[in-house]
Parts: sequence; structure tokens; C-alpha cells
Amino acid sequence: MKASIITIGDEILIGQIVDTNSAFIAKSLDRIGIEIHEMISISDSKEHILKTFSKFQNKVDLVIITGGLGPTKDDITKKTFCDYFDDELIVNQEVLKHVTQLIEGFFKRPITQINKDQALVPSKCTVLHNQVGTAPGMWMKKENTVFISLPGVPFEMKYLVENEIIPKVVEEYKRPYILHKTVLTYGIGESLLAETIENWENNLPDFIKLAYLPSLGSVRLRLSARGTNKELLEKAISENVISLSKIIGDSIVGFEEDETLEKIVGRFLTQQGKTISTAESCTGGKIAQVLTSVSGASNYFKGSVVSYATETKVSLLGIHAELIQKHSVVSAEVAQQMAVNVRNLMKTDYAIATTGNAGPSKGESEAEVGAVFIALATPNEVIIEEFNFGQPREKVIDRAVVKSLEMLRKEILKNVQ
Repeated sequence: MKASIITIGDEILIGQIVDTNSAFIAKSLDRIGIEIHEMISISDSKEHILKTFSKFQNKVDLVIITGGLGPTKDDITKKTFCDYFDDELIVNQEVLKHVTQLIEGFFKRPITQINKDQALVPSKCTVLHNQVGTAPGMWMKKENTVFISLPGVPFEMKYLVENEIIPKVVEEYKRPYILHKTVLTYGIGESLLAETIENWENNLPDFIKLAYLPSLGSVRLRLSARGTNKELLEKAISENVISLSKIIGDSIVGFEEDETLEKIVGRFLTQQGKTISTAESCTGGKIAQVLTSVSGASNYFKGSVVSYATETKVSLLGIHAELIQKHSVVSAEVAQQMAVNVRNLMKTDYAIATTGNAGPSKGESEAEVGAVFIALATPNEVIIEEFNFGQPREKVIDRAVVKSLEMLRKEILKNVQ
């Protein structure tokens, strides 16, 4: 089965909002074995919508549309559906009852004609009841293609996908299995990784596809298997992941699509009952932000000192002014003292410190633009590494964050049984 996803709205095309609906729908359909043929965003134009419908007619099995179902004049999807299916709008009494209860019962105000118009639907459609909003979904079939219209409000769209569309598709269509396995690697670039696993990749079965998904400091390897025998697919993926681990095991940090370095580090710290603090200069608190983005971070993250200015390093972290004067604020010696002092201040097992020149100008130090020193204080020693992350400024900061967490992961792994 193939599906296309259409998002309708000028606000998307001008960049006023970001389309997250398509990604959610695509993931939901992929999980039940439906291949995504195309995803596009189009304007609030009747002609554009009709042209797009015709484009996908009989080319795919499902066309899912989000947006344009609101009560205002610029929401034209329902009327356009009527034009495409040669239909007319009628009042659906069940939807009207739901809208009335929602407006008068929950919002405690009289229902207006605009609210009542939300109950207007094409007479030939199957209504997908929206229990969390006023705009119902619509399911209509023309020849070999089903067109499904959903509200653009994300939580309403998600409700209808999970509770109406997925169960209905599963019941009515026979689909293949599509299985994915994501291998998360850190510390090895995409090109080097590809060279290292080239023979392994060349020997993958025809029904398994490999995708490289690089991001800052990491590369995700996604294995996708498609077929009718689920057990065969699971066995093939498992065997190939095991053989891959034998080649690049040191670079693999996880096996889930949503696994991140900060989640992995947090899990290890929690398991070991260890704690972490940070002293950040050039990263400006971003390491702390990333660590605390993980639910349950309060179990292991104790705090941070963002000592961006030199005087803050002296007054809050207790770095000797003479040390800074002798070695420069961007130096291994200052990074070391920052890590040791914040570890003592916060009474943690580990501490990360960063000091560097993110650019675009050199600032207080003569260190090269892009130069960063990262120090990791452990119960037994202080590990210091020097990097030059180049430019632009944002890349320097992001790479420093990733490298800091890589250093921390590598160290705490020494104590993982």
C-alpha cells in the first residue's frame, strides 16, 4: 500500500508554523506497513487542492489531508471535497450534538452558527468522530483511492489517526510488514563509517535497506526490512545487527530511533547512582540544558555554573587570576580547575567544564577561533581534551556539547558491568 500526505495552509508555506503533522502521520502509517509515496504542503486555494487531488488519484491507495477544517472563511477543505466528489454538505446530527455539548458544556457559552457549521460534512463521507475537538474527520473513496481529511490542530489530528484511521485501515486492508532497527553510533564520521562497513552493507539481503542518518557528532544507521513473513524479517535484522556490532561495536551507543546520547548517559548515571555537574563558559549552559531535557534528570544532575565572563570564573568558581593570566582563559589549565572546582562545589561524582573561543572574534583570549578545551573531572582523575571545531559559532557550541557527553559516556562505561 502507498499513501500521500498533504498539508494545507498558507501559514506553512510562509514559514509561520512548522509542519509536524506529516511526520506523525508518516510514522503511524509506516508502523502498519504503508509506504509513504510523497509529502507536500499546498496553499489554501481551491484550484490547487483540486489539482493535487487529481495528481494522486489512482496513483496511491490513501491520501491524507490535514488543515482547512476550521469554522472560518479561509477554511475551504470541506467545500473543496464536495466539488471533487460531486457532493453537497449536510448537517451530521451526531457531530452537531458533540459540538453543542463541547461549546455549551465545557466552554460554558452559547453555541453560534459558526460552531454549528462545524457539523456540516459531505453527504457521501464516512465521518471520523473527533472527541477532542469540533472538526470531524472525513473518509471518502473515489475509484481506487481513499481521501481522508483531518483537522490541522496537532492533538486533534493525532487523536483521529490513532483512534479512527489506523484501526479502520488495519481492518479493511491487507498490508506487508515493515520493520525498522536503528543503530546509533557516535565518534565516527559518515564517510569513514561507510568505508568500515562497506562489505557488511554489500552483503545485506535484498529485502533489507540501509539508510545513513548523520547529525552533529553521530550517525544513525536505519535498517528497514519489508515482506510478508514477520519472523523471517525479525531474524534477518537481528543477525545483521549482531554482525555489525562485531565490526563497529565500540562506536555503537544504542539501538532505538529515539535514543540520544543524553538519555544514554542519564540512564548509566542513574543505574550507577552517580551524579554530574557542569561549569560552562563557551557552551553557555547548553550542556546543562541538554542533560536536563531528559525526564528524571534530577536524579543525577545537581547544577551548573555558567561562568561566561572571566570575573565569574574567578569570583564563583574560585579560579586563580594568576592562573588565567599565565595560561589564558582558554586553556587546559583553566578547564581543569573549572571542572575540579565545580565538582567540589556541587559535591558530584563527575563534572564537565568547557572553555573556548566560539567566535566569530577572538574575545579575551588569543586562542584560535573554534578552539575549545573540555575537562572531565572524575573521582580519580581529570581528563582534558583540546579541539578546534572551526566555524560557525553555532557549530562550535553544538560540537563541544556532543564531545563533552561523549567523554562522559566513555568514562562511566568503564564502571558498567
